[in-house]
Amino acid sequence: MAAPRSPAPLQSSPRKLFGRLSLPERTLVGDALRTETVGGVLLLLAAVAALVWANVPALHDSYESVSDFHFGPEALGLHLSVAHWAADGLLAVFFFVAGIELKRELVAGDLRDPRAAALPVVAALCGMAVPALVYTLTNTAEAGSLAGWAVPTATDIAFALAVLAVIGTSLPSALRAFLLTLAVVDDLFAILIIAVFFTDTIHFAALGGAAVGLGVFWLLLRKGVHGWYVYVPLGVVIWALMYNSGVHATIAGVAMGLMLRCTTREGERCSPGERVEHLVRPLSAGLAVPLFALFSAGVTVSGGALGDIFTRPETLGVVLGLVVGKTVGIFGGTWLTARFTRASLSDDLAWPDVFAVASLAGIGFTVSLLIGELAFEGDAVLTDEVKAAVLVGSLIAAGWSTVLLKVRNARYRRLCEAEERDDDEDGIPDVYEEDQPEYHLRMAAIHDRKAAEHRRIAAEMAAARRARAEVPGGAGEEGDRPA
Repeated sequence: MAAPRSPAPLQSSPRKLFGRLSLPERTLVGDALRTETVGGVLLLLAAVAALVWANVPALHDSYESVSDFHFGPEALGLHLSVAHWAADGLLAVFFFVAGIELKRELVAGDLRDPRAAALPVVAALCGMAVPALVYTLTNTAEAGSLAGWAVPTATDIAFALAVLAVIGTSLPSALRAFLLTLAVVDDLFAILIIAVFFTDTIHFAALGGAAVGLGVFWLLLRKGVHGWYVYVPLGVVIWALMYNSGVHATIAGVAMGLMLRCTTREGERCSPGERVEHLVRPLSAGLAVPLFALFSAGVTVSGGALGDIFTRPETLGVVLGLVVGKTVGIFGGTWLTARFTRASLSDDLAWPDVFAVASLAGIGFTVSLLIGELAFEGDAVLTDEVKAAVLVGSLIAAGWSTVLLKVRNARYRRLCEAEERDDDEDGIPDVYEEDQPEYHLRMAAIHDRKAAEHRRIAAEMAAARRARAEVPGGAGEEGDRPA
């Protein structure tokens, strides 16, 4: 007699990439994306205004004079040009918000779970390494400068979302969330690149003062001290000390953002970090970044200058890094993550969708322009050419991704409609309730009411028809005929 076989072990279902977001995460991502989209549109307008201002002959001199106008206390080492204030001052606000986003992702978002964090982290790392490699190979082959290797490594999420808003594509929320998380990780590594590779001389007294200021900032937060009139002046002092230390001043913004608490406690509807981000993000997206673009994107453009972009190794490396390097890096990183974690794509998506989003991440603007200024500081001509290359590369990536996304837009629209459907009208999309008995009971009651209404209408119509048939010479069939 054969021995009974032991039951086969249960096979765990493979993990899905780009699966449906939880409802709280979907709400939070949606709010962030709406603000970033508005900011991206303003960023586009500021970039166009800068190009017009810098290239119209009658306006060019005024652009130069405004950009180079200096103001600020010289005794404190802060007598800076308008363009310098925009790059070092206003962008600190942008990086402050980036620090809060990163902290939230690390303690309450996708990056909290190592398995979920693997995808955006690996994709972001590959999406920075491959563009840097493309730039390096291009300039090594043509004997160009390797100083700009970091320029094509950044993704501008606001610009990318503005492109999505302009072309009207219905990208599913999971892919939008991936793009947002990818950009947060991208910003983190861009900050590290700026801090490590673009710090020449360090003044330790000023750096020590900035560290003490950050310690006071952290202590006040832990003690529960409230009031913008405490933190804003302290933040300005920390920023000024960081600027004079030789470390790029935007690092101060990131450090302060990372110190905010982004988890809720009993009795709190949202964390302090979320409240501050809600207040500061419109300032960052609506003022700081557009003003930076206004005084950074104003490069002189001509037919010859555009042609030089594709012949000079430094500028060609930037364009290829953004258009080719970003797409290949992010797509390759996503594929490798799926391959080595044995995960599979969501049933609603296909690999061409990932490729399209990867090409959209090739839009590098704000941080790319900043790194371009730092990389070629002292060479005004090459700095302007690299800025022009960033603009051209971003436009090519935007156009290419638009084509790819439009091909699948009908599919995306159906997915978004399914995500938004709320047949039981309780304010929660049905896809989040279909596994709950209460949802089906509500739907049954709704259908019962509709069925009763249709039965009532049918009975009234039948009664009216019988009444017409019973009246001689009335509204029957013979009476309905024309005389």
